[in-house]
Amino acid sequence: MRKKYKKRNYNYKFFGVFAVTLSFVLLIGVATILIYNYWSGDAGWLNPAEDMADFDGETELISHPITQDAVDIPVNDQPYADVLGDAAYMAENRIYSKEVAVPGEVRLCFAGDILFDDAYAVMATAIQRGGTVDRVFSSDLLERMKAADIMMLNNEFPYTIGGVPTPEKQYTFRADPETATWLEDMGVDIVSLANNHAFDFGETGLLDTLDTLQQLELPYVGAGNDLDEASAPVYIIADGLKIAFIGATQIERLDNPDTRGATDTRSGVFRCWNPQQLIETVAEAKENSDFVVVYIHWGTENVPDPDWAQQDQAPQIAAAGADLIIGSHPHCLQGITYSGDVPVIYSLGNFWFNSRPVDTGMLEVVINTDGIKTIQFVPAIQENCSTELSSGSEKERILQIMRDLSPGIAIDSDGYVR
Repeated sequence: MRKKYKKRNYNYKFFGVFAVTLSFVLLIGVATILIYNYWSGDAGWLNPAEDMADFDGETELISHPITQDAVDIPVNDQPYADVLGDAAYMAENRIYSKEVAVPGEVRLCFAGDILFDDAYAVMATAIQRGGTVDRVFSSDLLERMKAADIMMLNNEFPYTIGGVPTPEKQYTFRADPETATWLEDMGVDIVSLANNHAFDFGETGLLDTLDTLQQLELPYVGAGNDLDEASAPVYIIADGLKIAFIGATQIERLDNPDTRGATDTRSGVFRCWNPQQLIETVAEAKENSDFVVVYIHWGTENVPDPDWAQQDQAPQIAAAGADLIIGSHPHCLQGITYSGDVPVIYSLGNFWFNSRPVDTGMLEVVINTDGIKTIQFVPAIQENCSTELSSGSEKERILQIMRDLSPGIAIDSDGYVR
């Protein structure tokens, strides 16, 4: 019995030593693998956000849902955090920030010409009806405008009570500076001043306009105290995207136009009858942003087809780096086309400008980090000094007009450009 007991004790010790040795070897092996993966940079599987796995000989990204609670991204890791944290730099470089309604995308909305001059029918009627925007814009239209992350239109008049009207000009417009708050009530975030009425009451009218919009902290493009300011883009950072907005005008097409072009030493609008300066501005904006919008005043009044100058400049602007080209001035709708991959909306017409019935609309463009996600034309009608969204047969009628004006472009029953 004694001898047998000693033999069992020997076996126990042997297996104990074996188990310890095996554990030690396995531990060394695991440590070696970890160190190798770390130094070779192949440690992606340690990240719970994304795994790399081989699938049919190809690398497949396997994503794991991570909530903001699980991973708190530091502010400094957000795109343009350094810019957003420097208020002085933003002010100096005309950079603004905007919150978005839907994370991951930015909804841009564009409309055509507006007029706040109370000597003309639309504003005079608005005042008679109570002097608020909801008396001349339908509630569903206003709701849609305000729902946009960034809303832009053409401000075709100066805000001033001074100045002298341009001699011998048939129509000269101006509006009381107090009416500029209407832009806020309409949900407008940025305006273009590059048009043939910005200088209707001379330099006084233009400079009063700049002061009025600055006091409202409402961005503007297309006019300024000198050419640098008039041609400078406005940048809006929204959901990590830096979007450039540029305003320019071809009108009037004269060497000495009534609407003065800005120079290095004097105020005026950003003229692009000779497009070279505009092309350079677009190219520079492209280098400094993720998406470039050019809002341009061009075309022939009351003619639904784009003229030769529009068709000549659109490809040049697109080639320079524009991602979207929006037109105004003809006072009527013109069609949609593409220059390469760049959508060109030749004219959005009158949005709220006069009393006669006019087909109009807005363009809604949703963008994300990949570029344009959707483009939608939203039909509306200006009639009886009001503008309202169209529906039913009237909506389809206007959409059909846009289809007819846009050969080769598919526009579905909801206005989406396919």
